[in-house]
Amino acid sequence: MKHLFIGALAVAGVAFTAGASAQAEPSKPECLAGAKPGGGFDLTCRLAANALLATKTINKPMAVTYMEGGVGAVAYNHVIGKRAADNNMIAAASTGSALLIAQGKFGKYDESAVRWLGALGTDYGVLVVAADSPYKNLQELIAAYKENPSDFAIAGGGAVGSQDWMKGSLLAKNAGQDPKQMRYVALEGGGAVLTALEGGHVKVGAGDAAEMSKHHAAGKVRILAVMAPERLPGDLKDVATAREQGVEIDWPVWRGYYVGKDVSDADYKWWVDAFAKMAETPEFAQEREARGLYAYTQIGQAFDDQVKADVARFKTLAKEAGM
Repeated sequence: MKHLFIGALAVAGVAFTAGASAQAEPSKPECLAGAKPGGGFDLTCRLAANALLATKTINKPMAVTYMEGGVGAVAYNHVIGKRAADNNMIAAASTGSALLIAQGKFGKYDESAVRWLGALGTDYGVLVVAADSPYKNLQELIAAYKENPSDFAIAGGGAVGSQDWMKGSLLAKNAGQDPKQMRYVALEGGGAVLTALEGGHVKVGAGDAAEMSKHHAAGKVRILAVMAPERLPGDLKDVATAREQGVEIDWPVWRGYYVGKDVSDADYKWWVDAFAKMAETPEFAQEREARGLYAYTQIGQAFDDQVKADVARFKTLAKEAGM
């Protein structure tokens, strides 16, 4: 079955009508964010909450609740153990969720313990250097890293094993070096990575396009490669992808949702229909762009397949990286 991804709606394996059935609408719609307010899970929940209401896909506001712990692990276990049949609730997830599941950091539950609902946008990984760095493209950086890996401190906004660490490990791998020997500096978020680059404390930063693009456009840093299948619009339209530079690296950072495993087929279908209807509207596109996300819509079985493929891929990457 053909799946359409970037910039298009992908729905597979679940039939849907032009509109969602009002009779099945959740009585108390809620989105569970598995972290404190203000982070990526909060952004993901508010994207759905605002767009569903703005497009009149739901008739009452969606509550956003927070349950921090384990970068989503506590929320994941809560949904499975306490709210597996709750048709009112969707929970936020990301590529990072798939990565942590692949590493066994969500406890005893794997990717089959919930029903994956859909992704409504994405960001993409980037590798970035200081504005005055001698490296002008990814191949120059790889060649220099290969010559002297110990001379390159790579900063990321997460701990060892995080998405940013994995992006750095892909640089090391493509330079023929052992990712376990990488000089990785774990910092608190992308802002700290930018500060470390600008201050000359590290030579390379691993991060996300939306967070780094404005600083690249302002000349404060230089993005060497975007980990996307094709060039991104806006401030990064002139930045080559890793693929264009001969390096097969993609790192989409999708923003998505899941529901409990025991949610009925009818209720799951209601959410699939609702997402499909909403995702085709200009109001949704505005909400997505306001949050710095790029077009990437997968719903129903297409998204379930994507999550499971990501987990399998991350297991391989983690093994190769010695995690």
